[in-house]
Amino acid sequence: MDPFTYASLAQIRVLLLPVGSIRRSSYDKWAQDIRSIDNVQLADITTDVKDERSRFMPNHQLASGYLHLAYPTHPPPESHTPLSLFRTSDFPLVVIGIASCGENDSLATILTQFQTSLHEIFPHESMFPLASNCFVFEESDSSTNINLGDSFPGLVVIPNAMGHKKTYVGTLIADLCSKVLVELATVMQTLESPLGNEYLNATLFPMLPPASELPRSLDDEPRRDSLPLLPSHSQPDLVSPALRSKSPLGMKRTSTIGPGLLQTHRHSSLPTSPAPTKKRPTTIGAASSHGRLFKVLADFFLLAGRLEEATIWYTESIVLFKNLQDAPWHASALEGLATIPVVEAWSSTHGVNGTHGDKDPWADLADKLAQALALYQKATPTTEPEATLSLLAYLYCSSVLRHSTLLYSIWSSKGWGPLAFTSMIQPGPSLFLPATLSNNASPTSASSARNTYAALERLTSITGITRAQISASLSQAHGPWLLHLDARERVRTLQFIAAMFGSLGHVRKEAYVLREVLGCILDLIVCGRDERGTGSARVLSAGLTSRTASLGGAAQGTVGIRENERTEGNESILRLVKHVCRVHGIDLEAVKLLDITSPKRDSQQSESSEDADLAEELMASTREPFGWPELQIGIIREAIAVAEALPDYPAVAQFSLSSLKLLHPVMSPGDQHHLYSTASRALLTAKRRGERRAVDYWSGQPVISMEVLPLPLVRLPIEKPLSILSHSATAATAVLTGVKDPFLYNPRKLMSGQAKTVLVQNEPFELVVTLQNPYVFDLDLQSLQLSTSGVPFISKASPVVVPANSFHPVTISGRALEPGTLVVRGCIVQAPGGVSREFVLPLSTDEEEERRSGRRSAIECEAGRSKHAGLDSRPWEKLSKRASTQPATTSSTTAKKVIRFLECKVVPEQPLLRIRRTSLTHGAVMLYNGEMSTIRITLENVSSMAVDLLRLTFDDSTIAPAQQALADGDLSVFDTYETEYDLVHRPVFTWDSEREPHKIEPGHKRVITVNCFGKVGCTSGAIHVSYALVHRSPESPSDSSEVFYTRQLSYPVLVTVYHMLECQAMDILSYTGATTTKSPDDTDDGSPDDHTRTSLLHVGEIADWCIFSIEVRNTYGRPFEVTFERNQEGEDSASVTSLVAPGSTSRVVLPVKKISLSEEHVSRPIPMLSDRQYVVTSSNLTAAEERAQRELFWYREELFKVVHGRWRENGGTRAGDLSLRQQRMTLPMLESLRVETARVRMALVRYDDEGNVQNVPLNPAGTKYLPQPNEFVYLQTTITNLSPSELVLTLNLTMEPSDHVVYQGELRDIPIGRLGKGESYEVETPVAFVACGRFDFAAEVRSLGDARESTLVGYGKMLIAVNDS
Repeated sequence: MDPFTYASLAQIRVLLLPVGSIRRSSYDKWAQDIRSIDNVQLADITTDVKDERSRFMPNHQLASGYLHLAYPTHPPPESHTPLSLFRTSDFPLVVIGIASCGENDSLATILTQFQTSLHEIFPHESMFPLASNCFVFEESDSSTNINLGDSFPGLVVIPNAMGHKKTYVGTLIADLCSKVLVELATVMQTLESPLGNEYLNATLFPMLPPASELPRSLDDEPRRDSLPLLPSHSQPDLVSPALRSKSPLGMKRTSTIGPGLLQTHRHSSLPTSPAPTKKRPTTIGAASSHGRLFKVLADFFLLAGRLEEATIWYTESIVLFKNLQDAPWHASALEGLATIPVVEAWSSTHGVNGTHGDKDPWADLADKLAQALALYQKATPTTEPEATLSLLAYLYCSSVLRHSTLLYSIWSSKGWGPLAFTSMIQPGPSLFLPATLSNNASPTSASSARNTYAALERLTSITGITRAQISASLSQAHGPWLLHLDARERVRTLQFIAAMFGSLGHVRKEAYVLREVLGCILDLIVCGRDERGTGSARVLSAGLTSRTASLGGAAQGTVGIRENERTEGNESILRLVKHVCRVHGIDLEAVKLLDITSPKRDSQQSESSEDADLAEELMASTREPFGWPELQIGIIREAIAVAEALPDYPAVAQFSLSSLKLLHPVMSPGDQHHLYSTASRALLTAKRRGERRAVDYWSGQPVISMEVLPLPLVRLPIEKPLSILSHSATAATAVLTGVKDPFLYNPRKLMSGQAKTVLVQNEPFELVVTLQNPYVFDLDLQSLQLSTSGVPFISKASPVVVPANSFHPVTISGRALEPGTLVVRGCIVQAPGGVSREFVLPLSTDEEEERRSGRRSAIECEAGRSKHAGLDSRPWEKLSKRASTQPATTSSTTAKKVIRFLECKVVPEQPLLRIRRTSLTHGAVMLYNGEMSTIRITLENVSSMAVDLLRLTFDDSTIAPAQQALADGDLSVFDTYETEYDLVHRPVFTWDSEREPHKIEPGHKRVITVNCFGKVGCTSGAIHVSYALVHRSPESPSDSSEVFYTRQLSYPVLVTVYHMLECQAMDILSYTGATTTKSPDDTDDGSPDDHTRTSLLHVGEIADWCIFSIEVRNTYGRPFEVTFERNQEGEDSASVTSLVAPGSTSRVVLPVKKISLSEEHVSRPIPMLSDRQYVVTSSNLTAAEERAQRELFWYREELFKVVHGRWRENGGTRAGDLSLRQQRMTLPMLESLRVETARVRMALVRYDDEGNVQNVPLNPAGTKYLPQPNEFVYLQTTITNLSPSELVLTLNLTMEPSDHVVYQGELRDIPIGRLGKGESYEVETPVAFVACGRFDFAAEVRSLGDARESTLVGYGKMLIAVNDS
């Protein structure tokens, strides 16, 4: 990339091009000699032009000053073409071709190739270059008889025998600069015309169209014919054809190239003689400002080295810039004014280091540049915003870099002086920054090579410019506007920012910007290869690899093909990537690359190596996090992308695996999968290309533990003593189904779990090798093999995949050939791209655990002992300072312990059953809630041994949650009973063991039947069949044993239970007069359901009955018939049926005779259905609350014994029970259900004149009495004792509103006396109503106890409506 120079506005850019088949070494040699000429004195500029075209030439032969030259490596992008007039200094004004010529080379061919390169780089509408020439260097001293003559203009041959070639080349470059000044005058002459000024003010960044598109000039003076035209190969036609030069240079671009080469790039030649036009007065340009014209004129004077004129015209242009659209032009003029003092100071070399005045000498320059930045920010494009925004962003970033370079150059040069001037005009050896610091380390060098904090702060104290000030200025260039720049300018800007941040000591900022640099480089690599892949690669295509010598070669392959075997560039980029990652706490070399010819590592390592592995494991477990994980993962993605694009496949694998090893705890699953797959592909590609290095095992210690996986339920042998068979059948069943231990902690059971694993002879088993895989992807292992001793064992090595888990068991199958003891020592593991290694895993002992605990404690103690700041807190920096990293010396003195390994017991062969078929389809059963179905299972004996013991047990998804809730003990007593009732009385699966056979001969089948009950919440279940061969004949007398083995066969069932009917809002109501009274609106034509309901509700004495009601909601898509039955002792059975449509709710009403339970019955505690022992209740209820709870419970149970619900599918055969266990009973419901202690009846009567009793009229519903006002009536209150014992009762009457009722006698504590069982007593009270309205009468009956305390035992009420009509 081209360096950024502060004084770039005053430099003439010279582009060097290789021409023909010149060797790279020859081109670099001559190009270095040409680039050493960085300035040309104005005294060396000579020309024969004496007219207007000499306006930018030096005033006299002894003029002081210099033309400053810059040598870019690339031409500007085509998107910068609109800046051709705004910033001419950014474009190559001179193009020099460098070619070599041998004896057989043709100068015409070389010239054609040079002009072809010009056409490919510069479009035909471009005004650049202003001058060009091709330098042809002879390769040998032999005479080539080259006839230069006049037939090859624009080509200079430099003989090999010529001395002082550099001086001659300097003279040629001075001649080219003279031509540039002449051509600048020609351009300026065009712009000074009224039409040119109009074009200059037309847009924000104007361009002059070709002469063919310009209107003809109105001034046809003959003097115009004497002005030569710019060469057509270097710029477009800027003047009319009348101004075209008659020299051969004017037609070189179109006349010297063969036919067909440029037909698609150039228009046809224009006629040499212009058509006659009529002269007329013109006013074009009268309204246009001359500010832009003056600014362009000042730019040309600055390039010509005439600084005084440039200052004058810059000042004049600034005065005329008033519009907002001229803000970029105003800013550019300020940048030019800020450049001139530096160029003058460099030319005079009279600057001094620092000043002691009130104001720094660079303050005015900084102010001008700050003002220019503000103007660039204010600029808003009005036309073509996309293209204009890109150019504004480029100008803004360039201005920021210019400002930052000014501050940095003065700061790094220790003040204002010649060293600062030189660094701002001609960059030093460093590509982007002046080499004025003692240690200007590059980003890829070691961190220790950077300048110290004290050295950097010393420069601040000398100059007064702080690093923060420079950093703040530089940070202005970093922002979203960078996205508007093209790739090359973006890389150039970011690279400059990163390099300056690094020189300032801001390493993290440098790394942050370098990330973006790498991203841009990656884009260039891919885009460059895409261009070459399509066969349209340009001469200077973007990319990191060197361009081949042939410019027109065919495309070679796709992305990933290395066109250049030189790897220096790739290695430097990888060093840059590693530097960025190390700054952010990522060690991309955490995984090493080993030679595949190295010896294999096995378990017979030295003790020091084992200690080193242990220390590494402990350090990994206690590693403290460093950095921002999200940022680190983003950096890793970029690093791998760069390595893939180079391509460097070993680096891709190393980066991916190192990142996985260090950052997998904070990586997302997608990132881990991507890194692992990327590393695998890279290793395979590297191996296919002959790479002899393999990746070290990167996942740490792979084998964590080993254990024999319990055999599947169908093959698992369970040891049982023979003595258990002498017990009863129920005991045997308990043994086979599993005895429940009443103790929460049983040490004997715990010890039995540590016994040897039991295996079966000649049957395969699985051994679990727990491999450490802390990643979310499957870890592939090429080979995994067991290492065993003891009885003969068969197992083969096979590739395995460790599933995505932190510690996931991997199973290896094997088979023991004889009964006895099998010892498993370990396993041999080989990972992809690695070497095989044997890992021996002994059983963990107390001594080993103590040693590991001691090492871990030491590391954890040192972790927080010291504080580390900044980059010193990175893991490898802190690790080097810990004392615990030293190898332990005490372990060598300890004695070797006996190593114990995993052992297994192999038992003789056992019978084996299998499920041949079932009545279920796909093992699924679908039931309605409360429906009962049957499952038929066919068992087949597939072994050569008979089965003489068979038992069945069941499990379903509702058992475990219920058992867990019971075990937690957080349920109330009522909820506990309901949970246990559901488990005991409503199981999902049942089996009648007495009706099923138990013996199954070898090769025979047996069918068993299991009932399945539909229970809501059950989603799955299992049927377990336990079997054994108990009576077997021993092969020898010594084979007799006191134990036998059972096996279990399980059949999972997928249960789907549809909850179609839902019972809710259960209620128990007392009978009233309205209940049995038929509405007057009803006719005899009522529906049958109405007649049935009416007849059902008509009972004898309504005081002995209550009404049971419940709502049934159909949540299914089909109608169901719901029937509720009442089966009550002493009463006829009754039922009510209702059809519940889908989505509707139906209320079912059923009369129930009131229930009376004894005091002894309701005082019993709520029972416990399970056989749990030592259950302590934790109830906080009072005695009264507990008595009420028990009373509610027992009356609810009695109600559910009386009322039963069932359902049937409408039009189908499926039916089932409807459970009411979810319904709760409340105290009002209890009062309505149970028989009251004392019954109260209230009636309102009157007496006629003869003393006969007459009933007061009632309303049609029979709920209200309708007496007349101001008439005496009599309130008759009858009290009946319904309790089994005598009661002493009193009566309290309440009349509301009492102000409008006249009564005779007392209303409170009316004595009733002692009433025996079934006895009644009547109280009559005369009353009269003195007003119309509603009256509420109530009666309370209280019982007097021994302590003269009254208890409410009866209650009655009456509604009265008084109306005089």
